[in-house]
Amino acid sequence: MAITIWHNPRCSKSRETLALLKDKGVEPTIREYLKQPPSKAEIEKLLDMVGGEPGALIRDGEAEFKTLKKKKKADLSRADIVKAIAAHPVLLQRPIVVAGKRAAIGRPPDAVLPLLK
Repeated sequence: MAITIWHNPRCSKSRETLALLKDKGVEPTIREYLKQPPSKAEIEKLLDMVGGEPGALIRDGEAEFKTLKKKKKADLSRADIVKAIAAHPVLLQRPIVVAGKRAAIGRPPDAVLPLLK
């Protein structure tokens, strides 16, 4: 099964998750999403694969979040989230590990381990 990590090398959780995967014998494809920004369709697909609340996919502590003029993630619709991440890839929660038709956010890094089974 192909495994991809949506990775930001400047993020400690992203580095920890990548190291965890490698410790488990997995050599994932690394997608540095700040250098290769996702399309709206890719963000929609990630939302479906991760499941749960769409707000889990967006980072609200970044300066770019403040430009959305929303006080909290819950104020954003799914379409708002997709549009915001497409315009500002730094808002994508990181890291995200994709395995087949499933994905998980690596916060904490151990959260991605069920994907390896």
